[in-house]
Amino acid sequence: MSSGSLLWVASPKESPFLNGSRRSFRRSSGRSAVSSSLQVAVPPLTSEQLVYGVVLRQAALVGEARRRTPPAVEVPTAPLRGHLLDEAYERCGEVCAEYAKTFYLGTLLMTPERRKAIWAIYVWCRRTDELVDGPNSSHITPAALDRWQNRLEDLFNGRPYDMYDAALSDTALKYPVDIQPFKDMIEGMRMDLRKSRYNSFDELYLYCYYVAGTVGLMSVPVMGIAPDSKAPTESVYNAALALGIANQLTNILRDVGEDFRRGRVYLPQDELARAGLSDDDIFKGKVTDRWRNFMKGQIKRARMFFDVAEKGIYELNSASRWPVLASSLLYRQILDSIEANDYNNFTKRAYVGKAKKFATLPIAYAKALLGPSR
Repeated sequence: MSSGSLLWVASPKESPFLNGSRRSFRRSSGRSAVSSSLQVAVPPLTSEQLVYGVVLRQAALVGEARRRTPPAVEVPTAPLRGHLLDEAYERCGEVCAEYAKTFYLGTLLMTPERRKAIWAIYVWCRRTDELVDGPNSSHITPAALDRWQNRLEDLFNGRPYDMYDAALSDTALKYPVDIQPFKDMIEGMRMDLRKSRYNSFDELYLYCYYVAGTVGLMSVPVMGIAPDSKAPTESVYNAALALGIANQLTNILRDVGEDFRRGRVYLPQDELARAGLSDDDIFKGKVTDRWRNFMKGQIKRARMFFDVAEKGIYELNSASRWPVLASSLLYRQILDSIEANDYNNFTKRAYVGKAKKFATLPIAYAKALLGPSR
């Protein structure tokens, strides 16, 4: 399921839109292109190309907001105002503090307005995730997710159902937050209801975008891009997306045994087969040389996504860099822990101990202040 941390998908080096490239992926909606009397089949879009279209849209919204002159007209008012709105945000903060302690500490370094908005997004993501992973998940149906999406559309239109919704509704008024990533996260929940295996990394990539990469797209408008950043807006979004993908891949590698006991395998089936492995090997839960070699490749890919993400973190507003860097560094250490467990993710859960967590926070803070060269 989703990454559980709110912090922010570009792909590794082979991705056609990294390293400053802005190749167009426009297609005629998957139909065949016709030239004279000759019909040429257009290859279907990959998951990366489909997701990149969302990235460009989000980047355009934020880019427009950065260029826009402050409006002379009054901004629409939120459904809740005054102390009731403050209380709604405080409740979101309490949920964040209870379930994401390290991240909550990082948000305290943000400006009060940004902090509250990130709390509101976090709570919505957590509630959405719990629909399929929470205590009542066995009763969730596609119709229930449809109702949750209708509720999302209502709160974006200023009609929240409760105080948590009201906080997000107010955030959507104050920042150029688009509804599409929120809808896409719900689509990830639908995928979890109908799908328990992924034939290729292309399929898995789309799932990771839905349940975790979306969080980065939601957060960038609130985190803010540094006023002196020279980076294209879409490259910052790619980095945010990459961190979401990296976090989710890390979750998948950490939870192989746990997910299998719930009937799910999130590892690409074709890559398992090429390594001489199958679901039966996961069922046996025995660490073999084949499993070790397979896991080394999976961990390498996750780290490549973390590398892409870190380059964009330094383009964020200075007050937002520390919590995002902390999230990235802490999640990377889960991969180290999997290695330290000799790749036994069947019966051992990789985690970062409290001592390492506290040691990481000042490192992340220093990196946020000094920049990537340090």
